[in-house]
Amino acid sequence: MTDTSEHFRRATAHQRAAIDAALNYYTSDFLGGILDVPERLRAAMRYSLLAPGKRLRPILVLMAAEACGGNWKEAMPAACAVEMIHAYSLIHDDLPAMDDDRLRRGRPTCHIEFDEATAILAGDALIPLAFEVLAAEVRPPEVAVACCRDLGRAAGARALVGGQMDDLAAEGKGPSLEELEGIHRRKTGALLQVSLRLGARIARASDEQLEALDRYGAALGLAFQITDDLLDCCGDRTEVGKETGKDAAAGKLTYPRVLGVEGSRQRASSLIDEGCAALEPLGERAEPLRRLARFVLARRK
Repeated sequence: MTDTSEHFRRATAHQRAAIDAALNYYTSDFLGGILDVPERLRAAMRYSLLAPGKRLRPILVLMAAEACGGNWKEAMPAACAVEMIHAYSLIHDDLPAMDDDRLRRGRPTCHIEFDEATAILAGDALIPLAFEVLAAEVRPPEVAVACCRDLGRAAGARALVGGQMDDLAAEGKGPSLEELEGIHRRKTGALLQVSLRLGARIARASDEQLEALDRYGAALGLAFQITDDLLDCCGDRTEVGKETGKDAAAGKLTYPRVLGVEGSRQRASSLIDEGCAALEPLGERAEPLRRLARFVLARRK
């Protein structure tokens, strides 16, 4: 592990612990008892949602709130909502009909640990839970409405789901950087961007602050996908925590396929520089976001 990623993990340890505690609450006391939620369904939801992870997206929510002068604790419900959407997308992406993965975060994927039907329902259940948490826990109501709208758009057919559809359709096609980046601005980037936007909304950000975070998020999303592609191409299965080499075997459109390994690394580095420069209007309060960007560039899993 690089010094950059180790420093990031230490710096965000307190927030990650708070996120995990909140996710635990929202899938236990908040949901109610066994009469409210079938035990096996709850177990599958918690298995995937509480699996050890970077918590990158919820951390972005909290950091964006602070960068815009807010209190990260007030942004916690939105942070958890984003992570629920992310967890659902991973559960469904791993299914045999999609990416057919058996390993996620170093553990069996949800459909392997339970079964396909339970995994589908666990993903299905996390989607409305995310919006219930936003509606019930974010104040004032007009901010909750804006957050629901933003997250719904980012998670839907125009962004995350549509990007996944295009990613499947692009398998086996000739390399095209324009098509590749179009897919990943939606499939990967939209959820990273909306994480920042939700934190900013809760902090009552100005239009200038929102625009700066949008530009940072757009660059970060592409850089994150490049590093993901490089890890699948060149990473160590044990470190990465999932199967590697699957993208090439499936004929997926990836950055190493389009730009080569070294070209992909250069493109990621350039994007991180671009994203950090976009944060200038936010001043020193955005320094944690700059450190997070450098962590994305250096990550090993």
